[in-house]
Amino acid sequence: MSVRIDKNDAVWTIIHDRPEARNAMDPASADALTEVFLEFDADDSASVAVFYGEGGAFCAGWDLKFVSTLKSDYPLGELDIPPAGSRANGGEIPRGPLGPSRLELDKPVIGAIEGPAVAGGMELGLWCDFRVMAQDAYFGVYCRRWGVPLIDGGTVRLPRIVGQGRALEIILTGRKVPAEECLAIGLCEYVTPSGGARGKAEELAHQIARFPQVCVRVDRRSAIKSQGLSIREGLIQEWYNGREALTSDGVAGAARFKDGLGRHGDFEKIW
Repeated sequence: MSVRIDKNDAVWTIIHDRPEARNAMDPASADALTEVFLEFDADDSASVAVFYGEGGAFCAGWDLKFVSTLKSDYPLGELDIPPAGSRANGGEIPRGPLGPSRLELDKPVIGAIEGPAVAGGMELGLWCDFRVMAQDAYFGVYCRRWGVPLIDGGTVRLPRIVGQGRALEIILTGRKVPAEECLAIGLCEYVTPSGGARGKAEELAHQIARFPQVCVRVDRRSAIKSQGLSIREGLIQEWYNGREALTSDGVAGAARFKDGLGRHGDFEKIW
């Protein structure tokens, strides 16, 4: 099996393990990853996921040996249109060739990037809420060489993360983007020594999982859904989202503070 899950309390580390292809994505792996992430999102015991590629490569992209077999007149015809309500853009397009890239989950996913995350692998990294990269990890639109387009969200997410000019330079040149540059331009949030990305991502995941989860998910949802809204529309959405968390988490949390927990910025004693 090319996909497995390591569960540690409320944190799931979802691992793609296809070392013979540097974790390049074939249909079986794409289906398996999609199913696992939907399982994570639906499981009440799970709060945060870490997405990791085993064996020193996050993902080398779409398996080009498979791509070479596609019918040129209908290259994505073998991918089924998902049912409405599947959180894959309402069933309007198939699941991403790289698997979960079109899912809209309600829980956070942290990307743990070791080695190459290129072409579609970069797109999977961009799908994550934020990214931890090892110092020798890198992104890059390496599919530029072969005429394979970005169809797993790269042209949508990259400009929103780093701005249009930087995004277009990265997309059009296809060049390697090392971890330190990614940190400098906001393409990742942490850089660790080689081999340390998974550990740091899991550490952050456990920190997030300790917090009241309705509030975590409401604030995450509001930040994502505010993209493209006016300030006024965003504030209205934030208010109606926030009411849910305030009544389910906030009042009880304020009572714990009143009783003496979490004083002076203490993030440890909050329960």
